[in-house]
Amino acid sequence: MKTGLKLYFPQKVLIDRTVLESDYTQEILARLKNIPQEVVDSKHIQGSVYDYHILYLTQNKGRFFRPCPCTNKNFYLSCEYRILEVGTNCIFNCTYCILQSYLNQPFIQVYTNLDKLFAELDSLTDFYRIGTGELTDSLFLDHITHLSTYLVPYFGKRKNLILELKTKSTVIDNLKGLAHNRHTVVSWSLNAPEITAQEESEAPGLKERLVAARKCQDWGYLLGFHFDPIIYFPGWETEYQKTIALLFQHIRPENIAWISLGTFRFMPSLKSVIQRRFPQSKIIYGEFIPALDAKRRYFKPLRIHIYKKMLKWIKEYAPDVLVYLCMERPEVWQKVFGFVPEDIQLKEMLDQRVKELSDGEKTPNRRNLKTN
Repeated sequence: MKTGLKLYFPQKVLIDRTVLESDYTQEILARLKNIPQEVVDSKHIQGSVYDYHILYLTQNKGRFFRPCPCTNKNFYLSCEYRILEVGTNCIFNCTYCILQSYLNQPFIQVYTNLDKLFAELDSLTDFYRIGTGELTDSLFLDHITHLSTYLVPYFGKRKNLILELKTKSTVIDNLKGLAHNRHTVVSWSLNAPEITAQEESEAPGLKERLVAARKCQDWGYLLGFHFDPIIYFPGWETEYQKTIALLFQHIRPENIAWISLGTFRFMPSLKSVIQRRFPQSKIIYGEFIPALDAKRRYFKPLRIHIYKKMLKWIKEYAPDVLVYLCMERPEVWQKVFGFVPEDIQLKEMLDQRVKELSDGEKTPNRRNLKTN
């Protein structure tokens, strides 16, 4: 059983010369003053082997704010999510992680040109749900970067923006006392205990994540939970039911903004990476078929069966919670929920849910809950 908070610290820090003089870079370096540091030119950064012991502070030369790189919207429903690209890579080393075959940066990378980040956010006038957890974990570095102390109060003042911090981490201390105005959703990726132990072995344990989520609940944050990827294996029903029961032992349903469901899918290139890096993992040896987005997916009837079961178990604890499918086909939605939202309708469902729960528009009932 995994216990205790283990904070990440790099063995070496590389600093892109172009960001060396920024206040935010210097703030981060001051917290790492006992760790070797080297100023480098970005064009000379090389490496083909991922090394999470190196932290690289640099600038985002592209856009921070952009559409989520979700699957082909011609075939699968999109929730019109947006991402804020604050860095890349992660230390948790989950066997199924798509970043293994998606990114080519060799280090943990943090972008420190925050002036550009906030300039992009300042220009937004439409309503957006924006997450920082697509290309990295949102919080595992927060004791070093303190990025949450910049983002959360900013979003708390923006009526048209919702921040989602997706994580497996328990590094949440900086979130306490921030003026979030319920415009930040702190979300955890959850899985079956067996999968958490075998395929997420370097991440905090399931109960540790839920204890952290309960603290954020006590601090007034909205919460999200993502069962993604759901992995099919012998005994999966019992194991996922255990996770759902544990979730609602710790969390009040009225504080949950949303719960997403998504079954394991992967690009073909990821299979050889998993075989090489994690030869003990069996997750890629199930029955998969090539899908319309070129990914390998479980057969549609199996996906539908899994989603129906998960939805039933969740609704037994939380009849009113919003549950949605991530990257799924319309006919799967129809079989699971009995209706098919268009892309814009799915966006509106999620937008409306968080609007109702934020800014005091709907005050959750506070009742006692068993938390053992």
